Amino acid sequence: MTPLARRTRRRLVHALSLSLALVVATAGIAASAPSTAPIGPGDDPVFGLANGCYALKSEPTGKFVRRADAGYRADGPAVSDAEPLRMHASQLGRFMFYGPGGDLLAGDGTQKVVSTRDATPATDWTLTHTDGIYAVTATSNGNQLTAGPNGLALSNPGVDPTGGRFTLVPTGGCADFPDSEVGATGTPLSGTGPNGEVRGFIDAHVHLDANLFIGGEVHCGKPFDPQGITVALRDCPDHGSNGLPALLENVISHGSPFEEHDTTGWPTFADWPAHDSLTHEQTYYKWVERAWRGGLRIFTNLLVNNRVLCDVYPLKNRSCNDMDTIRAEAVQVHEMQDYIDAQYGGPGRGWFRIVSSPEQVRQVAAEGKLAVTLGIETSEPFGCKVVGDVPQCTEADIDRGLDEVYAMGVRQMIVTHKFDNAFGGVRFDPAVQGVAVNVGNYLSTGKFWEAEPCTGAAHDNPLLSVGDGPAAALSALPAGVTTPVYPKGPLCNTRGLTALGEHMIRGMMDRGMIVDIDHMSVKTAEDTLKILEDAKYSGVVSSHSWSDPLLYQRVYALGGFVALYASQLEPQKAEPGQDPKADREPGFVAAWRKAREARSDKYYFGFGYGADTNGFGPQAAPRDSAATDPLQYPYTTFDGGTVMDRQRTGQRVFDLNKDGVAQYGLIPDWIADMKIVAGADGDQIIEDMSRGAEAYLQMWERVAK
Repeated sequence: MTPLARRTRRRLVHALSLSLALVVATAGIAASAPSTAPIGPGDDPVFGLANGCYALKSEPTGKFVRRADAGYRADGPAVSDAEPLRMHASQLGRFMFYGPGGDLLAGDGTQKVVSTRDATPATDWTLTHTDGIYAVTATSNGNQLTAGPNGLALSNPGVDPTGGRFTLVPTGGCADFPDSEVGATGTPLSGTGPNGEVRGFIDAHVHLDANLFIGGEVHCGKPFDPQGITVALRDCPDHGSNGLPALLENVISHGSPFEEHDTTGWPTFADWPAHDSLTHEQTYYKWVERAWRGGLRIFTNLLVNNRVLCDVYPLKNRSCNDMDTIRAEAVQVHEMQDYIDAQYGGPGRGWFRIVSSPEQVRQVAAEGKLAVTLGIETSEPFGCKVVGDVPQCTEADIDRGLDEVYAMGVRQMIVTHKFDNAFGGVRFDPAVQGVAVNVGNYLSTGKFWEAEPCTGAAHDNPLLSVGDGPAAALSALPAGVTTPVYPKGPLCNTRGLTALGEHMIRGMMDRGMIVDIDHMSVKTAEDTLKILEDAKYSGVVSSHSWSDPLLYQRVYALGGFVALYASQLEPQKAEPGQDPKADREPGFVAAWRKAREARSDKYYFGFGYGADTNGFGPQAAPRDSAATDPLQYPYTTFDGGTVMDRQRTGQRVFDLNKDGVAQYGLIPDWIADMKIVAGADGDQIIEDMSRGAEAYLQMWERVAK
């Protein structure tokens, strides 16, 4: 690459960094023992092996497997001679054999079996069971584990069908497979209250599968990995050894391209996750487990992508197409459900349950588990972008797209996101980041946002004229493009709901889906609410403070649901490189008070939050007053059934008072902290939050098909 090309690429990435800052995001209950405690085996002879401690015995020779040199031999005469192996479930029916000191059985790429300290696909084994005998095959290539005269090896099952027969004998002395602790004790509440009421919290907007969006190279880490936490929570390779090459992370998280961070990950996690680190994983499955044990009952996972940003960003390993990414994320969240089931001993035994109806939510809540609903947030769903005012999709495309995502289990959708599309206009991003997103709007539609003075009290976010933005943002534009100048004062996007947008809304209504008005322009949102009001359709939500609060009263009057962005509880400060939204400046508690005034007495009232975790939205920072009036650990959850202590991952201990919401496991702490911040209203805000899941459910039940 030439020096000029390198400089051009750096400018593009810097421009993208500004754009990504808010492009994808906004910007009772009890607990388990720590994850190191053995999970009780189920009845199934394969799934029930999860987390057990066993010796591996060759059935043909009657000898036990032990460590020998760089590999393993099946020549131990007694179980006391055997290598004690912890059975880490890497997926349903698949395991890693984890020995003392962290040694793992692995295929070496030929026919040898070796010992390694690195968890890789070569350490993944599939087990099948017949009449007390196990066959162990390498998941990567299907070759069987065989006890030969020169040690364990891999062989073709068709060549040596009897050599690969083993039994598993319970033993002791196993090492614990590394994982995050939960930091909660007790037994999860099962059952529902009077009249089937579900008590607990709802997150109406979170991005569990962001590791796959924008080409798969923007986000560092995954919510789970078959090979465990040491693989799942790795920093991005392009962050280097000290974080200095991580231009995107440095600009959007710290406001400077010249920052460093510790990239080690497990076990120290010295610098990430952090409340203001926007490219590192924050929804690792053990952290989500802590949130569930702390009171979370409904978790709305929005499948997410942005095709324009993917096209611009130079690093990618997958398709930029929005729907390709949505499909991949839907597959991954089901794989995560299977993975959690595997940790608990078989299908259906885990606490993470994907649901597609209110009836299923109530059933899951009755079992004391977490109901995971699916939604979508993307700028060009079903390919429905607009180019030069010409829609790039038809009503038939919309119908096919809705049928497809409904079959996936998607029940909540954001209709416009960041860029104007074939459905309508979008709510502007303000200030400097608004310039970058407006540049993205031009790249998507061929036009900049068009604004005019608002005709009513509601308005879109303030706009900065494109030419007043940073040169880095403008560098992504083609040469010679004339940039718009916007007037001062409250402005509204000229675009409202289009005819295709109305078809989309009515198609969602026909299927009993929930319309999320966040990111709609005021005109688009008002047009949408008029359709819903005429139909008396309750299925509407504002999921994370991306709508004018003046519209909340209409949402509540319909029987809809409001969730606020999980921002700082006290008045919000600007994050590095970002400007706070005007409607978030009072902080979450004050915004709750204001939203509560708009509620309708006609419907059951409860309140929710939209954490927008993994969505390039900064999480709540530590309170300024935490030093003198901290959240006290341990504390008890709202229902009195769970004791929550500081959460430990590896060597790092997280404390809300010092770290803020550094990762999703601190959400219960953030909610508990509301009682302190709300003062005399402390009991009321906790009561409203604990009624959130039921309020959302009743809204959904009024429209579900």
